Amino acid sequence: MKKRFIAKNFAAVDFEMANMHRASICSIGVVVVRDWHVTDRLYRLVRPVPGHYSAWATRVHGLGDNDTGVARDFPLVWEEIRDVVHDLPMVAHNSAFEQDCLRSVHAFYGLVYHGHEFHCTYRTAAGRVPWLRNHRLHTVCAYFGHVSRFRHESLADAEGCAFLARLFFS
Repeated sequence: MKKRFIAKNFAAVDFEMANMHRASICSIGVVVVRDWHVTDRLYRLVRPVPGHYSAWATRVHGLGDNDTGVARDFPLVWEEIRDVVHDLPMVAHNSAFEQDCLRSVHAFYGLVYHGHEFHCTYRTAAGRVPWLRNHRLHTVCAYFGHVSRFRHESLADAEGCAFLARLFFS
């Protein structure tokens, strides 16, 4: 039996992609929680690789070349984020996807991936509230009273994920 994740310190993360390539991160949202309190919020645009946007991705999150054309490359953005999250466990809604994106972009740039511990609010929600019509982030957050004005905006999604993690993992 898997040990239940209980941590009062973690980083909730969300990535948006420019296209079907998992390395094509174009925005990153991070919410750092320490002693169950939000201590940091970071939102960064990233110049995606490969550097093109698919129409479906732009429809989902609204980002395009005009938004990230002059953004920094992932290694520079991640250096800043890494300094904030250190070795905190990470929480994501559909953590397998977010972790795969992080691994893929590290591989693309030839960076050493240090393998943060990841925990999933999606799987936890599916087990805790199986009667919901779906377990998408905005559906689960709304059920528990957290409503965001934005969907598929990486900081808003990271905030929703942090809300659920504080609820589920305390």
